[in-house]
Amino acid sequence: MMYEYNFVGMHMLWWFFWIVLMVFLFGWFVPVPKKRIRRDSPLDILQKRFASGEITTEEYNEKKSILKADLAKNTM
Repeated sequence: MMYEYNFVGMHMLWWFFWIVLMVFLFGWFVPVPKKRIRRDSPLDILQKRFASGEITTEEYNEKKSILKADLAKNTM
């Protein structure tokens, strides 16, 4: 009987074709996760400005207390 061997030959090539096509289509449109962008908090920016010498110690302490008070107010 010839029907026992219908999985080889052209039938097998069609399965291979559809599987490759599906992998290509789904692989092409799946978004690749990008590197997570870390945004600096306002306190981090303030510390960097203080470390680089852009602001004085008094300005740093004043702005730091304002940021911490604002953070405490927002968490309540």
